[in-house]
Amino acid sequence: MKQDIHPNYQKVVFLDTSTGFKFLSGSTKGSAETVEWEDGNTYPLLKVEISSDSHPFYTGKQKLNDVGGRVDRFKKKYNL
Repeated sequence: MKQDIHPNYQKVVFLDTSTGFKFLSGSTKGSAETVEWEDGNTYPLLKVEISSDSHPFYTGKQKLNDVGGRVDRFKKKYNL
């Protein structure tokens, strides 16, 4: 393989913002935010809206999220 052309693969912590579920995985994406994991090491923190903890395909049921739809966000933004 050629040197210095591949992205840096590292361990990162993903945080599901809708449920608060965290998991450690590998990724080439980095982040300025960090978090201390259960093993005592510090890893970059990546926030995601949907993960296996909140997606209906994996859970088998629909979870209600506090995040409003596009129409609700539009009305809130323009005070309608």
